[in-house]
Amino acid sequence: MGGKRCAWADSDPLSRTYHDEEWGVPVHDERKLFEFIMLEGMQAGLNWATILKKRDNFRLAFDDFDPEKIVAYDKQKVADLLRDKGIIRNRLKIEAAISNARAFLDIRREYGSFDSFLRPFVGGKPKKNAWKKLGEIPATSPESDALSKALKSRGFKFAGSTICYAFMQAVGMVNDHTVDCFRYDQVS
Repeated sequence: MGGKRCAWADSDPLSRTYHDEEWGVPVHDERKLFEFIMLEGMQAGLNWATILKKRDNFRLAFDDFDPEKIVAYDKQKVADLLRDKGIIRNRLKIEAAISNARAFLDIRREYGSFDSFLRPFVGGKPKKNAWKKLGEIPATSPESDALSKALKSRGFKFAGSTICYAFMQAVGMVNDHTVDCFRYDQVS
């Protein structure tokens, strides 16, 4: 992969690979959507590079982000997760992952898929922005405000507008690659 990247992506090899292969690519796979909403919640107060470094550990610790398994986690599993040095050991975030799995499954039952629930927030297709530099990219949008409100009303935790906007960027609901980035036209 080559060419000019978004400025944030040159900080380390994991960030470059994530940027070049995943960030902004539309995701419709239910488990991947749950993975991203869960990891974005885990990121709260931290940087994304920290989450990327721990991503494989999260996959192991949280049953490959299977919401059906996560909803069944009990106090012992939470205690085990709190001792796992490979993940973010924050009780509120771990408990939120469990309750978010429940809310995710409820949405899936109601809408047929989580993807079907999400897409109307961007009019059914990815929103293509045209930012020239990193500083122009917002932390929230009216769409992320609406998604946050909808998720919270359905029981999601760690689902504020900033987290929702980062999620929307990650799963390709919005294309926030800068216009000079080689991925800008590729993910559209």
